[in-house]
Amino acid sequence: PGDITGGYRFNRVESRFELRQGPIFSNIILADEINRASPKTQSALLEAMQEKQVTIEGETMLLTEPFLVMATQNPIEYEGTFPLPEAQLDRFIIKIAIGYPERNDEIKILSNRRDRKVDEFSLNQITRAEEILEMRRIVEDIHIDHDLEGYVVDIVQKTREDSRVAVGASPRGSLAFLKMARANAALNSRDYVTPDDIKRFDIPILAHRIIMQPAHWMAPRMVNNVINDVFNSINVPVLD
Repeated sequence: PGDITGGYRFNRVESRFELRQGPIFSNIILADEINRASPKTQSALLEAMQEKQVTIEGETMLLTEPFLVMATQNPIEYEGTFPLPEAQLDRFIIKIAIGYPERNDEIKILSNRRDRKVDEFSLNQITRAEEILEMRRIVEDIHIDHDLEGYVVDIVQKTREDSRVAVGASPRGSLAFLKMARANAALNSRDYVTPDDIKRFDIPILAHRIIMQPAHWMAPRMVNNVINDVFNSINVPVLD
């Protein structure tokens, strides 16, 4: 865990312990191939992702806002990988399977590399931390009707009732729909949420939060089928 959180080291010159902060003390964390890390190292992210704080040697330190964790992982059948526990997966608001690029996109990758003449590339700053925090504040003002909140809860509860599912989505799944739907409305210049804002994130929000019965473990697309069945079985709220 200290590889992520950091720890105290003894300063022989001043005869005192000093905190060496780990990479978790940043605004944006990218955990590349997170499932190659040991379970103990993975668990070091739990407190940071949920409470936005780190506890080292009994001392709790708040992390700087904005704080965002992104991660990539290899397929679980690869050697040397450790599947993320359910409690940690639940803390990621969405999970997206990127897959292979389309033909034109892959051609663009080659063209960009040819024009750049080197493997390395530079990043340009496009915003500041203060602007991101202001965007978050705007999203909190997006209206969501009470009926749509009930729609979200019905969806999540339905995942817990399906006979193919061992463990359905937790309340964090409901909160994820709330956050993503409001953010999507804001990105589309609306100050209110529509059912389509909710339906757009069905699989990214639910797929990593549903644990199937053992009989369906060898059917990787079964989770998507369950999610599609859940959405098809619930009536979408409409205006009178």
